Amino acid sequence: MQDIWADIATVLIDEETLQTRIRAMAAQIEADYANDEDLLLICVLKGAFMFLADISRALKRVHSIDFMGISSYGKGTTSQGAVKIIMDLKAPIEDRNILIVEDIIDSGRTLEYMRRSLLARSPASLRICTLLNKPARREIDVAVDYIGFDIPDEFVVGYGLDFDEIYRNLPYIAVLKPDVFAHILD
Repeated sequence: MQDIWADIATVLIDEETLQTRIRAMAAQIEADYANDEDLLLICVLKGAFMFLADISRALKRVHSIDFMGISSYGKGTTSQGAVKIIMDLKAPIEDRNILIVEDIIDSGRTLEYMRRSLLARSPASLRICTLLNKPARREIDVAVDYIGFDIPDEFVVGYGLDFDEIYRNLPYIAVLKPDVFAHILD
């Protein structure tokens, strides 16, 4: 059995720091949506599921949840550019207040594709919330309303983020040792 903890170079953001920031983000979201009765959180699968769960629990206001599967990574460590919806929403979003809940923004391609797709469905409003932001990798400028942490250009795993479907269960954000993924580098 693989010892996933041995594959970690360093813990970038510990569990306590994550939870403190998530509570602060939830408070800001509540303030910004104070006058809006309807709020739909759309989780970008699979990586954002832990973040969604914690931000949902931290919100004290009524909200709904739905999920979208968007793919641009394949089995590599960087976005491949070809973005596609692999699982769509279950219900219409017309005239609803939408908050996209994303795990990490890298190039911006995936998020911009998703944003355009959702705006075409005529929501009342659309905002974006991400746990992690990698500004050094940005290729497409996407306005993000809520950012948990700006991080360096490192390959990170944990708290829902994976490499080859492993490491999602780590309770923190960690940098993966380069030798773990060196065999697939572009």
